[in-house]
Amino acid sequence: MRMILRFTVWAFVSLWFSAMAFAQDAVLTRAAELLNTKDAQGAYDLLKPLEGDRAGDPEFDLALGAAALDSKRPSEAVFALERVLAVNPNNSVARALIARAYFELGETRTAKQEFESVKRQSPPADVTETIQRFLDAIERIDAGIGTKVTGYLEASIGHDSNVNSATGNNQVAIPAFGGALFTLSAAGVKASDDFLSVGGGVNLRHSFRRGLALVAGVDASTRTNDTQDAFDTSFWSAFAGLNFTQEANSYTVALQGQQFYLDNKRFRDAFGVTGQWQRAFDDFNSLSAYLQYTRLEYPTQNVRDADRTVVGVGYARALEGDRKPVVFLGGYAGEERERAAGVPHLGHRLLGVRLGGQLSWSADITLFASGSVEQRDYGGPDPLFAVTRDDTQSDLRVGVNFVPAKRWTVTPQISYTRNKSNVAVSDFERTVFFITLRHDFK
Repeated sequence: MRMILRFTVWAFVSLWFSAMAFAQDAVLTRAAELLNTKDAQGAYDLLKPLEGDRAGDPEFDLALGAAALDSKRPSEAVFALERVLAVNPNNSVARALIARAYFELGETRTAKQEFESVKRQSPPADVTETIQRFLDAIERIDAGIGTKVTGYLEASIGHDSNVNSATGNNQVAIPAFGGALFTLSAAGVKASDDFLSVGGGVNLRHSFRRGLALVAGVDASTRTNDTQDAFDTSFWSAFAGLNFTQEANSYTVALQGQQFYLDNKRFRDAFGVTGQWQRAFDDFNSLSAYLQYTRLEYPTQNVRDADRTVVGVGYARALEGDRKPVVFLGGYAGEERERAAGVPHLGHRLLGVRLGGQLSWSADITLFASGSVEQRDYGGPDPLFAVTRDDTQSDLRVGVNFVPAKRWTVTPQISYTRNKSNVAVSDFERTVFFITLRHDFK
């Protein structure tokens, strides 16, 4: 759509400029020649240094506005064209160009008003047709019809105090062997390391009609430890589904899949379906609920295969204040049911709660924090430890999002995990500090 509109822009501008009669000014005459030969950057470079002396001259401001707009500087174009309209509100050329500038800035409501204002002045048929194309495009944008593709690339560097999520004790007593002490292998004892990770993803949203859209996406990431190579990880995941919006409600159903790799070997596959409902009560409050089913398969450990079902709700509220605080609260419950017979200790029921929020410290800096607690009750006694495993995992994360440039984000953050378990080898602590550099594509 954007390509079609750009194709019509020059016809739109040239139709008007062909009727313009700049004063016999060598600078403006040269600027008009450059614009008519599609050298908007040349026209801008010619006119911009003179703005301090000639701003307020309607003919100069009109030429500068056109040059700024077609050299992809819509914000500067608005300022120049507003000066023209302040002197002559009925200048159709300036109003048409400022409408296009607002369109480029994404201010579709203002752009629509300006285009309709020009259209009411009965311009030539070809110009009316071009204006209508912009109005049609605005209608499609407002209706959400069309295809939107976004993506990102990111890289992180950091330190992990427990790359294998293992106990800190190198010896444990095994009740199944009369309480005898066993020395764990290095892979079963807490190990720290530095790491580097890279990843990226692409998301697509294609709206068939108002309120109905196809949504899909792919993500992938890999993490390499400095010395603990056996715990290098990577994954890819994908989803595809439908999103339906009706007034304040949004409904999504999607198929999901993921493959997780440990030490460059396929460790776990996950395939399932998710249904989600969201409702925005107003600009400050929203509620969501979801149901997720996932089939877990372990290619080299089939006994661990399971079916996981989780249902959850969440509430978010934006508070008043200069810092634009936002808080959210969520809860969930579910079950991971083992598929193999005779291993109830591998399945569990889970119950969790999440709490978090963010605060805008400035236009470029956002502080965030979140915490969660999950209780897991397993289905039977562990064969080695002779107790039914009971875990309580607590997670805390704090960080800062810093935006040094458009679509670039730097995020230093720290996370802490404490898993309390009555099975010694599952009881651990973990702290991870890392910095992420991310670039978003839109």
